[in-house]
Amino acid sequence: MPAGMTGTQPCCWAPPNIWRKRAILTVEIAVIFQPAEEGGGGGREMVQDGLMEKFDISEVFGMHNMPGIPLGQFAIREGGIMAATDEFLIDITGVGGHAARPHATIDPIVVAAHLIVALQTFVSRNIDPMRQAVLSVTVMEAGGAYNVIPREARLKGTIRTLDPQVRKFMEERLRAFVPEFVASFGATASVGYRHGYPVTVNAPAQTEFAARVAVDVVGEDRVENNVDASMGGEDFAYMLEARPGAYIFIGNGASAELHTDDYDFNDESLTVGASYWVRLAEKALPAT
Repeated sequence: MPAGMTGTQPCCWAPPNIWRKRAILTVEIAVIFQPAEEGGGGGREMVQDGLMEKFDISEVFGMHNMPGIPLGQFAIREGGIMAATDEFLIDITGVGGHAARPHATIDPIVVAAHLIVALQTFVSRNIDPMRQAVLSVTVMEAGGAYNVIPREARLKGTIRTLDPQVRKFMEERLRAFVPEFVASFGATASVGYRHGYPVTVNAPAQTEFAARVAVDVVGEDRVENNVDASMGGEDFAYMLEARPGAYIFIGNGASAELHTDDYDFNDESLTVGASYWVRLAEKALPAT
């Protein structure tokens, strides 16, 4: 099969050799229906299963709708366009007791509260402001009674980065800092850390190509070619690790944010998105 095929979710695919205007279709089009994108890492599983080799894929292209970008517009950037998504779990162990006798306890809730505030300095006082990172504590679990100080508390959260060195630093800093900080209260802590999706990295040549395709479809004034990176994650990143390619945002207009219960996909973007894929296929086919 000719090189150049690609794809991701139902909205995302790209050509090996596809077709030309007024030409007879003589090669195959691959549309890859990617499972388990939201947390399951379907892109990784497909790559590990030999997707690229089985279909002789040399480039990959993907698309995602994006609220806040006007309808009928595209946005893309070279390099990291979406973040690496890691998760952490911190278990704090103190000394439980009666809520009326806090002096006889080591209150893990108080320790956790101080730790949450301290963790906010990881980015603000450790990371160059020109290099992005996010640390968010999203879960706190402790106790179950009004009059009991529990023995344990648990924190969960996420770390998002766009740079491998920053990603490595954030993990190392978390693992070293948390036990020492918690020990200053007389408590102990363990840190669990899970690497999630890698950074979604757009290759230079393919990014330029995708931007030119978008310009052909909607015009130069409707294509942002240096959009700010998103700190959200995307498992199409695994495909971009395996093959060079580009991931582009298509405008969804002034809708609610992604992953909210009032989000509404704008059907009017379908024709624009479909036109992008058709034009990408046409331009990817070498002239003969």
